[in-house]
Amino acid sequence: MQAILGVTFPFFALVLAGYLAARRHVLPESAIPGLNAFVLYFALPCMLFRFGNSTPVLELLNPGAFAVWLVAALLIVFVAVAFSLNARVRLKDAAFGALVAAFPNTGFMGLPLLAALMGPAATAPMVTTMLVDLFVTSSLCIALAEAATATTSARDHGAGARAALSRALRGAVSNPLPWAIALGALGSAVGFKLTGPLEVVVRLLADAATPVALFTIGAVLYRAGQHVHGRTAPADFVPVALVKLFLHPLLVFALATAARSLGMPLSGLQVVVLTLTAALPSASNVSLLAERFGADNGRIARIIMTSTVLAFVSFTTLAWVFGVQPG
Repeated sequence: MQAILGVTFPFFALVLAGYLAARRHVLPESAIPGLNAFVLYFALPCMLFRFGNSTPVLELLNPGAFAVWLVAALLIVFVAVAFSLNARVRLKDAAFGALVAAFPNTGFMGLPLLAALMGPAATAPMVTTMLVDLFVTSSLCIALAEAATATTSARDHGAGARAALSRALRGAVSNPLPWAIALGALGSAVGFKLTGPLEVVVRLLADAATPVALFTIGAVLYRAGQHVHGRTAPADFVPVALVKLFLHPLLVFALATAARSLGMPLSGLQVVVLTLTAALPSASNVSLLAERFGADNGRIARIIMTSTVLAFVSFTTLAWVFGVQPG
């Protein structure tokens, strides 16, 4: 346990540092979008390019990992929407709640954390999960949220749902992270490796991804809390955070174990990586997405905050239960 804490504690401490820096106004709120843009458009793409470039293409496109993660994500979305709907939480808010229940913080936290815990072999299954979450999970939840605002006639409702799905897919395609993975994988397939000054630039940006991303998570969480209007009953956000931290990894573990027993190409290491990825806290940037689409950002921010605080204990404990040996 001490060895695992030696890895997880600094990661969550950097999140706390970002939160405190924003709360104490050492980091101005106006600087947070710039930090987020640096991570999303520069640092993380370089890190993902390097991961993709150093990993065989077939490992990045593991059909077993893809199927397990996709089925688990769809089930979690369905469950989260079904039990969230009530007089206070309508379909749009339930859809974004389902998104944070099924979408872990893989890019900003999971990739560097699990690579530090389990080595470079952990990155390939996580890349697969990111592709599912960016193209399928988020697109589905955004389509549900936007369809909720469409008119009630069948024709208009269908057109609204199609437009929402199209908009969500365009958003996924414009995200630089999948393209960074694809470029890295293409380079790996043709044997291309960066050299010279360009390799140094990409390496420096990639090395900056982990600390800046973790610091940014904390700052984004503080910003989301500042833009909350009104109170949210704990019954409307705590259960969703618990679904994220407990039901999601349990479901992924059960599906991955079953898939492996049926002969799908999943190793024991990949089963553990997929389960620990599901045990990560909710993706912090979903709060910005919810704000953009006019959902109840206060509820989403509280789900993300709760899952992030509790994940320090739950994630560390799960890694210990699996017998992870860092280094």
